[in-house]
Amino acid sequence: MATEENRERRDLPIGVFDSGLGGLTVAREIMRQLPNEKLVYFGDTARVPYGSKSRETVTRYSRQIVRFLQTMEVKAIVVACNTASAYALDELESEIDIPILGVVKPGAKVAAEVTRNGRIGIIGTEGTVGSGIYTTYIRQIRPDVELIGKACPLFVPLVEEGLWQDPVTDEIAMRYLTELIDSGIDTLILGCTHYPLIRDTVAKIMGDHVTLVNPAYETARELKELLERRQLFSLTAPGLGTNQYRFFVSDGASRFKNFANSIIQYGILSAKVINIEEY
Repeated sequence: MATEENRERRDLPIGVFDSGLGGLTVAREIMRQLPNEKLVYFGDTARVPYGSKSRETVTRYSRQIVRFLQTMEVKAIVVACNTASAYALDELESEIDIPILGVVKPGAKVAAEVTRNGRIGIIGTEGTVGSGIYTTYIRQIRPDVELIGKACPLFVPLVEEGLWQDPVTDEIAMRYLTELIDSGIDTLILGCTHYPLIRDTVAKIMGDHVTLVNPAYETARELKELLERRQLFSLTAPGLGTNQYRFFVSDGASRFKNFANSIIQYGILSAKVINIEEY
C-alpha cells in the first residue's frame, strides 16, 4: 500500500538535461509517452557542444546540472545527452540517491535485439563515438556484434539552424554515411539527441534494409518502466493551472524557446536563464 510520502513523490517532476537543444527530442518523447508527468528541462546552451570536450569537463558540467535539478526536487533524472551519458553517468549514479537514466543503454539494448546480421552502425559526436560506450553495452548483450562508428559533427549545427530537410544536409549526410552503407550494417543507432530531427534524411540515404534506432524514444520507454518499478509513476494528470513543463538554460533563452516550439507542440511560453556555474 502506498504511503503518503510515496504519493507525494509521485507528484514530483522528472529532471532532464542536455548540452543544449538536442535533448528536447527526449523531452518530447517523455511528454508523449508519460503525459501525466511534470518535467524540468535544463539545456546547457552557454557551454555547448559537449562532444568535443574532455571526460573531466563533461563530468564537472553534469554534476553542476544535477545539483541544480535537485534544487527543483525532481524524483528522477534523465541524462538526455549521449556524451554526458557516456562520460559521466556512472559517477553520477554513485553520487545521488534518486534514479538516474542515460540515453545510451536503452538504445544499445534495442540495437542488439533488432540486428539480424550482427553489424551495427553508430553515428554521434566525437566524444560519444570515441568513448566506445555503445560497443561496451551492446557486447554485454551480444559479444559477437561488430560496431562501426562514425562521428558526424556537422549534423548538430545543421539541426540547430533548422536545416532538417535541406540540400546542404542531404549532401553532408551522404558524405558521412557512405562508408556505413559500404560496411554492410543492417542497424544504425542515432547516437546524438539532435539526430532524430533528421531521421527522414538518414533513412532515405541508408535505405529500407537498415533499421534506425532512436535512443530518445527508447529512453522514454525505459523511464516509464523505471518509474512504475520504483512506484514513482504519476497516476493523475497535473491540475489546471499547474506549470507542468519548465525550461531552464545557461544562455540564449529566446533562441532556445523558438527552437523548442518548433519541435514540441505544447506552447513553451518561457525559458529562464540561470547561472549554472553557481551550482
